[in-house]
Order: sequence, then structure tokens, then C-alpha cells
Amino acid sequence: MAAEMAKPFLKWAGGKTALLPELLKAAPKQIETYYEPFLGGGALFFALQSEGRFKNAVLSDSNRELINAYLQVRDNVEGLIRALGVHQRKYRAAEDRAEYYYTIRGKRLTCSLGGAANLIFLNKTCYNGLYRVNSKGHFNVPHGRYTNPTICDEANLRAASEALQGVELQVADFAVGPSSAGQGDFVYFDPPYVPLSETAHFTSYTANDFGMDEQERLAAAASNLAHRGTAVALSNSGHQDVAALYREPCFDLAQVKVRRNINSKAAERGVVPEYLIRSG
Repeated sequence: MAAEMAKPFLKWAGGKTALLPELLKAAPKQIETYYEPFLGGGALFFALQSEGRFKNAVLSDSNRELINAYLQVRDNVEGLIRALGVHQRKYRAAEDRAEYYYTIRGKRLTCSLGGAANLIFLNKTCYNGLYRVNSKGHFNVPHGRYTNPTICDEANLRAASEALQGVELQVADFAVGPSSAGQGDFVYFDPPYVPLSETAHFTSYTANDFGMDEQERLAAAASNLAHRGTAVALSNSGHQDVAALYREPCFDLAQVKVRRNINSKAAERGVVPEYLIRSG
């Protein structure tokens, strides 16, 4: 267990820090193996880890570059800190910070130490902390407007590295990551949300969008886990289509209000309704 609670080392659209009190109530007190198939910033993982609530953890995501960042934090945190320190010094000293940002953004993200450092640098300096790629898989978020962003948070990176020791990390589809979960285990799904409006679409965490077909496949996977006795929780938007997907008696839906600060449209930030779905 980390000496101090590690926090997410990446900003992530839909991050769960604001919802943690509700999520911690929804999680079992004792968990054999914790599964999180849409890893993102990992806020719930870090909170559960700090409380010693699980014996084992399997964290997965279909985003290869994201999982690579976690692997580098887990296995090579000192090298990552050195690489991020270089970014921090060069960015702060640059005459034109935007030019430095776009130079790094122009490099293809790779599954390597340098790729992880580039991803974290971009995440800390891009517009509103978004992670978004185009159809070719290229990161395409514009430069942000931060005065003095912390690019290299050494203390938290080391705490996150300690928290991740012994944790299994996978590049996997959301149905594959927790496929071996059973009784005594807990699976938390935090997918790209069903948009609340026609202009609210934001699903491009990978080159493939996450549409209603995928939402239906997710609901089926969650139902299968719940019926075999695995504790399951999901987050999604407060859309009526979400309620329709989880109307089985094995699910309990609670609507919660959450403040969202990461969105490409300022008008769509603020307090929004979400569903917190639990297996009964």
C-alpha cells in the first residue's frame, strides 16, 4: 500500500474523482479481484487500493497508449520522471510554448517510455485535458491555455507506481478484460457515455467510436457477469436509452448529479445527471 494515496496521473474526460464517495459505497467492502475495463484516469482503482479493499487487480483498456503509460509508471517510474522533467524544463523555457506543444503532438504516440512521457506531457498541456484522436489514431487536441502547468508530479508518480505494483495491466476489449471474474470479484465499467444531446458526442478515445451497438454489447456483458454472481457497477449518462439498457431486475439504477469540467464545449460543462448502476 502506498504511503500516501496516489491520485490519477492523467486528466481524463469523465474522470470519477467527483463521484468517488458514491462509487466507494457501491463497491464491496472486501474484493478478491478488482477489474476495471475502461481504465481512463483510474480514480476508483487508486481509492480502493489506498483502502486495501482488494487482493488483486486487473486493469484494462482498448487504448494501447494509455495502458503503456500505466506500464511505464509501474515498471520504470524513475525513467519516466526524468523524461517528463525534460519536457517540463523545455516547455517552461520555450519562447513559443504552443510551438513546442505542436512539435510533440506531431510525433506519433508509441508504446515506449518516450511515448508515455509524450502522452502525459500532451495531457497536461492540451486544451482542457482532453484525450481525443482522429480516424487515423492521431492525437488532435489543440494547445491549452495554462500559465504554469505541472507536467512532472514526481511525488504522485512514485505513489502511483507503488500502488500499481503487482497489478495486471492489459490492452483488451471491455468484455475480455473481466471475462474470468466470478463470485467475490468486483467489476467497474466506466464507458464513453451515451451523449445527452446531438452535439455532445465525445467517443474518440481510440480511432473507433463507441456507439449504441457497443453500449448494447456492454449491457449484455454486465448482465452476464451479474447473473454469475460477480458484483458489478457501471457509470453512464442520465439518458433514457441508458435506463432502457439496464432494466433487468438484476440491476439497480440510481441517478446522481455530477460536476463535469472536461468537455470540448463550455456550454456542456457543469452539473449533469448520470446513472450509477449496480448489480442487485
